[in-house]
Amino acid sequence: MGQHPDAFLSFADIAPDRTVERLPGTNRDAMAMVLLLYRVTSTVVYDLESTVHRPAGWSWSAFRLLFTLWVAGPQEASRAAELAGMSRAAVSSLSRTLSAAGLLERGPDERDRRGVVLSLSAEGTSRLEATLRVHNQRESEWAALLTPEELDVFNTVLGKLARAARSESWVSHRF
Repeated sequence: MGQHPDAFLSFADIAPDRTVERLPGTNRDAMAMVLLLYRVTSTVVYDLESTVHRPAGWSWSAFRLLFTLWVAGPQEASRAAELAGMSRAAVSSLSRTLSAAGLLERGPDERDRRGVVLSLSAEGTSRLEATLRVHNQRESEWAALLTPEELDVFNTVLGKLARAARSESWVSHRF
C-alpha cells in the first residue's frame, strides 16, 4: 500500500472524530490541539533539518545546542542541556562530536572541576550565523502562510501554552 505524503498530517483530522465515536466523552478539541501541535511541529522540524541543517553538515540537535550557546554564551554542559531541551547525556555526546568538528570548545568549569563549560569556537559562530540566516528564511516562509494578524494570535497562544507548561504543577517536565 502506497503512502501519501500528507498522511502524517491528515491523520490528525481523522483521529479525533474516530476517537469520539469509539470513546464518547472524549474532549475532541483538546485531542485535535495536541495532535495538530505535535504533527505540525514534527513537520516543521523535519523540513528545517532536511533543507537547512543537514546541508549545513549537522543535525537538528546540533543546531539546537549551537544556537543555545550562541544566544546564552558559554554554559556549563548541564545548563546548556536544560536550555536546549536536551538530556545531559545527549549534550555530552554531541559536544564531543561538535568539538572534534571545530565548532565547539569544551573547557573546565572553574567552579566545579568535574564540570565542563561549552562555548562556540570562532568557526562555530561563523557557521551558525551563516546557517541561521538560511534557517530564518525558511521560518519566514512558514510564517508567511499566515496573515500578520494570525501570526500574532498564534504566537500569543503558543506563549500562553509555554507559560502554563512552566508554571502549572500538573505539567510533567522532561528536564
